[in-house]
Amino acid sequence: MSIFNVFSLLGGLALFLYGMDEMGKALEKQAGGKLEKILSKLTASPMKGFALGLLVTAVIQSSSATTVMVVGFVNSGIMQLHQAIGIIMGSNVGTTVTSWMLSLSGIEGDSFWIKLLKPSSFSPVLAFIGIVLYMFSKSEKKKSIGTILIGFAVLMTGMSTMSAAVAPLEHEAWFTSLFVRFQNPLLGVLAGALLTAVIQSSSASVGILQALSATGAITFGSAIPIIMGQNIGTCITALLSSIGANKNARRAAMVHLYFNVIGVLVFLAGFYSLNAFVHFSFVAHTVSGVGIAIVHTVFNLVTTAVLLPFSGALEKLAVLTIPDTANQEETTSLLDPRLLATPAVAVDRATITTGDMAEIARMALLQAMSLTHTWDEALAASVERAEESIDQHEDMLGTYLVQLSTREMRQEDSRAVNTLLHTIGDFERIGDHAMNIVKTAQEIHEKDIRFSEHAQEELEVLEGAIQDIVARTIDSFEKQDLHLAAKVEPLEQVVDGLVREIKTRHIARLQSGQCSIAYGFVLDDLLTNYERIADHCSNIAVAMIEVAQDSFDTHAYLSKLKEGNETFSQQYEKYRARYLFPENTEGAGK
Repeated sequence: MSIFNVFSLLGGLALFLYGMDEMGKALEKQAGGKLEKILSKLTASPMKGFALGLLVTAVIQSSSATTVMVVGFVNSGIMQLHQAIGIIMGSNVGTTVTSWMLSLSGIEGDSFWIKLLKPSSFSPVLAFIGIVLYMFSKSEKKKSIGTILIGFAVLMTGMSTMSAAVAPLEHEAWFTSLFVRFQNPLLGVLAGALLTAVIQSSSASVGILQALSATGAITFGSAIPIIMGQNIGTCITALLSSIGANKNARRAAMVHLYFNVIGVLVFLAGFYSLNAFVHFSFVAHTVSGVGIAIVHTVFNLVTTAVLLPFSGALEKLAVLTIPDTANQEETTSLLDPRLLATPAVAVDRATITTGDMAEIARMALLQAMSLTHTWDEALAASVERAEESIDQHEDMLGTYLVQLSTREMRQEDSRAVNTLLHTIGDFERIGDHAMNIVKTAQEIHEKDIRFSEHAQEELEVLEGAIQDIVARTIDSFEKQDLHLAAKVEPLEQVVDGLVREIKTRHIARLQSGQCSIAYGFVLDDLLTNYERIADHCSNIAVAMIEVAQDSFDTHAYLSKLKEGNETFSQQYEKYRARYLFPENTEGAGK
């Protein structure tokens, strides 16, 4: 084997790993996070978890990515430890799909159909189709499909290059003797584990072994322990990702390790015990790429069949390894950095967390409004805690979304991130205004300010409109309903009109001596906060609509909306009729 063969081997390995990485990313992007979101909402049996883990891994072509997601889900509190176990087992079986695809390079035969199945025949065609889709298509979906095809073609080209580069090793005595030593189960397992731990992909390490099998120097006897070791080595990714996570997330990573270690021990013990009596003849036979795929698949199916019924025992073993600590509170990370590796899932979590933040702001506002009528120290303290929580949510979301915005993602997810970046500040300001209302309510209480009957009735109408606009805004955000969001601006205009009317009436009462100056100060504070809350609701609704249209010119949008828009006018009249002051309600629609 010459130095040029070494160069070819390194180049083939580079193409192989790059193609596998690009194909996996493109497959994950094309899936749009749908499969991963199913995982995050899983609540059923280990068998369902196994099936979904298998499906997701088969689609995104990476058991490591699946297990890292699972660790992130457990750390976020989205998934319980017992739910994660079935998914982890399913991911081990799902990763065998890659080895079967790679085994196509070893197909032999002169038949037209056999030749057509060889990657050297169809990979160039896939690469050409892929580059045409990638360069000339305007559709994001077609570009993504093109990337998948190119990635697969590069992957198979790298595989072929590696196989050709190592072919001369067939005549190298040291290489043959090396794999004879790997027939020792301990050495074989260790070699497979180290290789996989270094490249952090069992699919890639199995592919490398399949390429080496082209030399004809590798037997089933040496391949089996190496494949077992590769399954142990792939656990390193989940173990590394669990560093800094909570106890249950670390336990999920340990379940992955125990499943593979115990599975290897059981499989090797059973296999070598039977071999001692039966003396399997195939052990000394040369293994092919297909043979490696068969061993890889049989091992994962057998270990899953044996250990799936004992998933509870694996959970207990993980708990014993990482026990609960007395007086140590378990924490979860709603926005786990591990999920950034899967942007669609990270976007989903950020959206849900923003919705939680919005609900906290809504509750804080309702409590603050009630305090203007009846003062309660405990309730005031509750609003203050809520406002602090809202601030923490904004800081956490802002950092997370900036990190997420640097990732490659679908246009739909990019729009979602853009919307969130535009809206979290407005939700936070609603919380601030709720706190301002509490301070005004405290002043009303301490100064024993009494509202006139008419003033009280007017404020109740305005409060009803404010509660309505906040509820509509948050509901439209949580449901991502643009039709509902479009109804916010007409109601905001009604709120502005109510505020102006209350100020006009207050001045009239002040001039007639019906109201005090002290009341005027607190009234002005309340009106300012209510009006600004409505403004922030308008900002959120406009951001949702404008980002969805790939535009963000708020002034132009609002101008266009109010000028000659019949739908806007109808909605405005409807809300204006609903929120009239008592003396003007005669004949009004409800």
